[in-house]
Amino acid sequence: MATLTLIATITLVYSFIGMGVILFRKIPVLVELSEVVERPRKENLIFVLKQKVKEIEFFKNFSYEIFLQKLLSKIRILTLKTENRTSTLLQKLREKQKEKKIIEDDNYWEEIKKSTKKRE
Repeated sequence: MATLTLIATITLVYSFIGMGVILFRKIPVLVELSEVVERPRKENLIFVLKQKVKEIEFFKNFSYEIFLQKLLSKIRILTLKTENRTSTLLQKLREKQKEKKIIEDDNYWEEIKKSTKKRE
C-alpha cells in the first residue's frame, strides 16, 4: 500500500513540474499576444444557405411550424395504423389459442376413455 502511495505522489509531483515547464516556456508567447484578436468575419455557411433558400419563390412563405405540424400528424397516423394492425394480429392469435385449447379439452375426454378401456 505504501508503494502505491509513493508512486502516486511521485507521479503527481512530476506532473506539476511538467505543467510548470510548459507554462514557463509559453509565458513569453502569451505576453506578446494582444488582448483581442481581430479575425476577419466570415459569414456562416449555414446562414448563407438559408438566405439563398429564402430567395426561392416556393420557400418565401415556408413555415417550419406548419411543416412540423404536418410531419407530426403523419407520424401519429402511422403510429395509430401500426397499433391497430398489432391489435388485430394479437386478437387473431388469442382466438387461435382459444381454438387450440378447446380442441385439447375435447381430446382430454377421449384420452380418459381410452385409458379406462386399456385397464379393462
